[in-house]
Amino acid sequence: QLQLVESGGALVQPGGSLRLSCAAAGSILEYYTMAWFRQAPGKEREAVGCISRTGSSTEYKHSVEGRFTISRDNAKSTVYLEMNSLKPEDTAVYYCAGRLLLGVEIPCVMTGPWYDNWGQGTQVTVSS
Repeated sequence: QLQLVESGGALVQPGGSLRLSCAAAGSILEYYTMAWFRQAPGKEREAVGCISRTGSSTEYKHSVEGRFTISRDNAKSTVYLEMNSLKPEDTAVYYCAGRLLLGVEIPCVMTGPWYDNWGQGTQVTVSS
C-alpha cells in the first residue's frame, strides 16, 4: 500500500507561486501513475493534473494549463505540483493520489475513482 503525504500548502497572494510536494512511502513510486486533485469548500473534488509512471506524459485541467506543472522524482519518491500565477479560484485543499500500474506504461488518467491511494491533503489559500 502506498502512503502519501502532501506538504507545501500556504496562504499566498494572487499572482504568487507555490510548490506542493507529495512524499510517497510503503511501495516503489515508479510503479504508480500519480495525480493531483483539489476540493474547494462547497464544491466537488476535481482533477488538477496527472503524470505517468516515468513522467513521459502529463495532462492538466484546462484552467490550470500553462500555470501549473506536475513533475516527479522517482529516486526521491516524491511528486511535485508547481503552481504559478495563482488566482483566488485556486483556493482549495490539494490532494495527491496514486494507482499501481504494472506492465506497459499508458497515459495518465484524470478520473478520481481510478486512483486508490490518497493523501490527507494540504491547504492552499490565494488571497490578498
